[in-house]
Amino acid sequence: MEMTLFSGSANIQMAQSVARNLGIELGRRVLERFPDSEVHAEIADSVRGHDVYLIQPTSPPSNEHLMELLLLADACRRAGAERLTAVIPYFGYARQDRRASGRDAVGARLVADLIKSASIGRVLAIDLHASALEGFFSVPLEHLSAVSLLAEAAKPLLPPQAVVVAPDLGAAKLARRYAKLLNLPMAIVHKSRVGGERVETHGIVGDVRDRSLVIVDDMISTGATIEAAFNASTANGSLPIGVVVSSHGLFVGNAAQRLSALPIKQFLVTDSIAPPKSSLPVRSVSLGDLIGEAIKRIHANESLSELLIHE
Repeated sequence: MEMTLFSGSANIQMAQSVARNLGIELGRRVLERFPDSEVHAEIADSVRGHDVYLIQPTSPPSNEHLMELLLLADACRRAGAERLTAVIPYFGYARQDRRASGRDAVGARLVADLIKSASIGRVLAIDLHASALEGFFSVPLEHLSAVSLLAEAAKPLLPPQAVVVAPDLGAAKLARRYAKLLNLPMAIVHKSRVGGERVETHGIVGDVRDRSLVIVDDMISTGATIEAAFNASTANGSLPIGVVVSSHGLFVGNAAQRLSALPIKQFLVTDSIAPPKSSLPVRSVSLGDLIGEAIKRIHANESLSELLIHE
């Protein structure tokens, strides 16, 4: 079965990196917006009987990028694709995984159902906000991690006296994985969210005194969580300098303004999301080899065990 790779518009540069790893060209497609803002998708290559991979993070603007993915999938299905896999390095709506007030939507489950309705047979994602999201999908989900790539890239930036900091309880498992790879102690900040861009901290478990900070999380969104963790750590005696490591760098809202006020040496992220245009010291680590290797193994029906997250 022949392999074909298509990309939406969310992150063409990353898709090209994956294509280079696979030694193929991206498939031709047309994506356009009608005057009434509707998205139109059309593929320009034959995919009849092919094993098709659609690369599209559902990053901001999330709704547009999600619709591109669904429409491209539908176009491939109607053109006779034998197998469809959605490669979603950043999965938007992941934080809407439960009802917080009892009358709100569970957006993550709805998006998972939409993906199935588009005849996508498998999903490949990187460092989901919560591993439990796998239970939302009725199609197989391959959950890969960029933690080892990011940890390796972070090593040259860290002094011996450093501490891995989880900015909230939800990031504790993630911080433990980084701490093990970097051979560093860890600490956990107790945090509560009081609004879309406001958080409060209630103390730290672990010793940060006289240590530089390695703040880790699955994503950097508005920067409020990073700011709160940094301030809580310095208030408990840490050195006023650090590195932030995150799989997904959204940097939305007032993130640039908020984070530029902190003495952060480097923001280390992957290229799951197209890099932001800002003055922040952001360094991007390529996912091209990781995703390319996963696609090779899926295409050849080989094991992904070494690449998957096991918690």
